[in-house]
Amino acid sequence: MTKLGLPEAIHACLFDLDGVVTRTAVVHAAAWKEMFDAFLREREGADFRPFADHDYDEYVDGRPRADGVRTFLASRGIDLPDGSPEDPPGAETVHGLGNRKNVLVLEKIRTDGVEAYDGTLRYLKAVRDQGLRTAIVSSSANCRDVLRAIDAEDLFDVRVDGVVAAERHLPGKPHPDTFLAAARDLGLDAARCAVFEDALAGMDAGRSGHFGYVVGVDRVGQADALHAHGADVVVKDLAELGEQA
Repeated sequence: MTKLGLPEAIHACLFDLDGVVTRTAVVHAAAWKEMFDAFLREREGADFRPFADHDYDEYVDGRPRADGVRTFLASRGIDLPDGSPEDPPGAETVHGLGNRKNVLVLEKIRTDGVEAYDGTLRYLKAVRDQGLRTAIVSSSANCRDVLRAIDAEDLFDVRVDGVVAAERHLPGKPHPDTFLAAARDLGLDAARCAVFEDALAGMDAGRSGHFGYVVGVDRVGQADALHAHGADVVVKDLAELGEQA
């Protein structure tokens, strides 16, 4: 292992954004809950069951927005028309609900700002100092704006986010395609790349993509689940990786 806590064969690091680089995962979770609870309360009435933490972890976290809506609704036996990405936030369609969630998350980010994990920023700088390439891989269409808000855009050689995925017609996590695209953009095979993720869907993507190393970042006490979904190692903060080298 190198002093970065990675196998010697690793030449690049592919980082998820929300929950790994920035503290925005909790903001997204709150926005999903607010949106889904309002929808479910109106639809289910007296049988209303609120959107729970385990729903976020299992059905939504790490997935493209529309996929998260579909997957959660299917868990409740609800089938809505897809609609189109241009649907207004009030539309009762998959894309309408997704856009309603996005309005909420942008409001929360504007109100509270964006905060980065200091341990991740230090680790990113150490990775680049050692000559490794870096990529940000996120399902968020707001990825570039968030990176600019924390002055971290120049820490990444490649960006594959929700905008890029739509342009290239790449399926999102748990499929490995966005991570594989980032590896290709860096000119490397998956076996030469490490994936850094906090979501179970991201672990699945790292495992199925046959990446050289998969690092689970446990922000919410789900270390066992991260291991079960494919993590080679689980840390609470990336600053721990150097200590494990």
